[in-house]
Amino acid sequence: MSNTLLIYSTTDGHTKKISLKMQAVIEQQGHTVTLLPVEEVTTDTLASHDAIVIGASIRYGKHQKVVSHFIEQHKAQLESKPSAFYTVNLVARKPEKCQPDTNPYIIKFLTQLEWKPSLQGVFAGKLNYQQYGPIDRNMIRFIMWMTKGPTDPKTNMEFTDWASVDQFALAVCDMK
Repeated sequence: MSNTLLIYSTTDGHTKKISLKMQAVIEQQGHTVTLLPVEEVTTDTLASHDAIVIGASIRYGKHQKVVSHFIEQHKAQLESKPSAFYTVNLVARKPEKCQPDTNPYIIKFLTQLEWKPSLQGVFAGKLNYQQYGPIDRNMIRFIMWMTKGPTDPKTNMEFTDWASVDQFALAVCDMK
């Protein structure tokens, strides 16, 4: 049984929700999981775990800078043990953009970092216009209009395929 570090970076809380689901699945398999926001992870924390999983959300086509800085700073440690990365974004609601080899955000992000985690995942996020401030609400509605997504300002919809999250978490358990 491994000791897994599950790191997340979230904008509106949905990536944390996905991470909590993964934690439950991994722990059901008998593994120990430590769940932390990226800002709280230290070199010692990384060293004390057998496997590392990083999950990060997208806003306006980019992951938060704290995630890329973290990976750049700790790349050698991440490459020294089994590691996984998953991204959470609304473009993944489309069947043709929900896999690591078809999702433009994960492809660009990992290419820029020159990092190849053992396991990669892509999950569709949540759209909740009422949670956003006026600028974000209007910008996201515009992006949704351009990509033929929901634009009703009352929309509160999870696009996440939870069975896919479960499968990814099980695959984390098998990383070597």
